[in-house]
Amino acid sequence: MPRFFTSESVTDGHPDKICDQISDAILDDILAHDPNGRVACETVVTTGLCFVFGEITTSHYVDVQKIVRDKVAEIGYTRGKFGFDAENLAVMTAIDPQSPDIAMGVDKALEAKQGNLQDDLDTGAGDQGMMFGYATNETPELMPYPISLAHKLALQLTKVRKDGTLTYLRPDGKSQVSVEYDENDKPVRLEAVVLSTQHDPDVTQEQIHEDIKKYVFDPILPAELIDENTKFFINPTGRFVIGGPHGD
Repeated sequence: MPRFFTSESVTDGHPDKICDQISDAILDDILAHDPNGRVACETVVTTGLCFVFGEITTSHYVDVQKIVRDKVAEIGYTRGKFGFDAENLAVMTAIDPQSPDIAMGVDKALEAKQGNLQDDLDTGAGDQGMMFGYATNETPELMPYPISLAHKLALQLTKVRKDGTLTYLRPDGKSQVSVEYDENDKPVRLEAVVLSTQHDPDVTQEQIHEDIKKYVFDPILPAELIDENTKFFINPTGRFVIGGPHGD
């Protein structure tokens, strides 16, 4: 029996992704100057506001304001009419040093405290977490086919926005791909492709549909997996002007 699997990806202007990128940029800045820094950084964004909070212990001075504004500008929120822009953004912080109780777990592993671990392997776990996943030969990057294709669509959408191919696009966007697998768990066709993209208010949906097909779908989607029953949805709500942190 065939089965279907769906995955989605978001562009760098999606609110969740903005938060991830700001937190990552702060972490990168600290580790570049202080490899022993301890960072538990969280970010929240909404209309005109970015709030950075968490626990950070480092010898490096972190210019949070500059990091946030540079990252927001890099993403593409550079105009006030977006409701969220790098220049006028209010950046608030609430950062404390790392808890000494947590540091006890991070600085020394339990085995090291008990004298059962070599010095060069003395690394604490810090906190508990459970993750699972797998590698697959469906794609060169060893990721499942639906998420690989969704990521590529999101990256292509970002590319044609940033390189000026489609100047009316705005930073927020999302892709979703549904793939049909055969009885041998091989991807055999695309069941559905959904792409939503933020845009300027004066562009028609007809123009968006035409351009997305030409500049995003055609370069990325494998023709051999598309048939007469493959469904395509571009901005299915009909309009996507208010987006990003302003629309979340």
